[in-house]
Amino acid sequence: MNSTYLILIIAIICNAGANILIKAAMRQSPIFLENAAVFQAVLQALKNPFLIGGVALFGLALAAYSVVLSRLNLSIAYPIMTGAGFLLVFLFSALCFKESISSVHILGAVLILSGVWVLAR
Repeated sequence: MNSTYLILIIAIICNAGANILIKAAMRQSPIFLENAAVFQAVLQALKNPFLIGGVALFGLALAAYSVVLSRLNLSIAYPIMTGAGFLLVFLFSALCFKESISSVHILGAVLILSGVWVLAR
C-alpha cells in the first residue's frame, strides 16, 4: 500500500473518531446556548475530555488530510475521505450508540461503499 493511502486512512479514522467522540461528549453533557451564555458553554466544553479529544482528532485529521491533498487529486481524495468516514460513523452509531438503521440506510451505505471502492481503484 502506498504511503499516501495510508495517510488517507489515518485521516479518515481521525475524522470519524472526532465525530464519534464529540457525539459521546454531547450525550454525556449537552451544551445549550440559552440567553447568549456563550462563556458558560465554552467553560463547560473545556471540562469535557471527550470533546477535547474530538477537537484534537479533528486537528490530526486536518494535518493528515492536508498531506494527502498535496499528493492526490481532490476529486479522488474527497469522495474517499467523506464516504469512508461516513461508513465508519454509520457503523459505530448503530453498534455503540444504538441509533436506528433502516433498510434504506443500509442500501445507501452499500452504494457509498461501492462508490468509494470504484474511486480508490
